Amino acid sequence: MCAGKSRLESPRGPRARAWSRRGFTLLELVVVMVILALLAGAVTLMVVRRVGEARTERARLDVENFGNALEHYRLDNQDYPSGDQGLEALVTRPSTPPEPPNWTARYIKSVPNDPWGRAYHYKYPGTVNQEGYDLWSWGKDGKEGGVGEDADVNNWREQKAPEPVRAEGG
Repeated sequence: MCAGKSRLESPRGPRARAWSRRGFTLLELVVVMVILALLAGAVTLMVVRRVGEARTERARLDVENFGNALEHYRLDNQDYPSGDQGLEALVTRPSTPPEPPNWTARYIKSVPNDPWGRAYHYKYPGTVNQEGYDLWSWGKDGKEGGVGEDADVNNWREQKAPEPVRAEGG
């Protein structure tokens, strides 16, 4: 045994042994927990933002798919479904005038709601697309205009919305 050293002392000295027994302080644990909470918050914000972007993209794809089905309907029947027949004419043969002369099968399986749970809007003849139809979703907020997830999704380029449908006598 070396002179002057006790058996309880570490080869690196008494301070090294004391440090290894002490562990982490409460302050160190709190700092680590705060850092983890900040990271979790940042990840959550990114995920929520991506969910909103995904809903907007789904609405855009739905409008595009409706457009393809409406064009197929028009090619078969020489015209688009009337505003009264609506998008349901793509699923079941309309029984209201004008009845389609060559309706052969469902053009789409079903008419989904937009990603925010509301019906898509269809107008024929269109206000914006006067030679065709207007098809749109008001976005997350359910109102005209908006930014981000609240923005309207439609089948025309400029963001001019059609006139709202007003009740008779109102």
